[in-house]
Amino acid sequence: MKSKRLTPAVTSLPQSPQAESDHRVRRYALTMTIRIVCFGLMMFVQPYGWYTWVFASAAAVLPYIAVVFANAGSDSTETTAESPVQEIEAPRRPESEDVRTSETADPWIITIHESGQDRA
Repeated sequence: MKSKRLTPAVTSLPQSPQAESDHRVRRYALTMTIRIVCFGLMMFVQPYGWYTWVFASAAAVLPYIAVVFANAGSDSTETTAESPVQEIEAPRRPESEDVRTSETADPWIITIHESGQDRA
């Protein structure tokens, strides 16, 4: 029986620091873009009504949400991906079978035999 490998698979490793930073900056920029749109809608949509207060409150709250989400990095201890490595045991040759007779039985196995001659 084979022992399990302790090496982590590539899919279970955490995101690189540069990729995580880029993801957080993109998320912050998207949230702040939504805030600017809310601010513009608050100023320019006429007539003023209840939706003006919705846009104003979104424009006021979104900076806090953007900063909290940008500062909250991913949890590097969480590994949900499974290892793509699958260990398959090779079929074993029956002990009663001789090596020389199995060469002709299975054409996909190539066996190299060395001779005892020395070439100079």
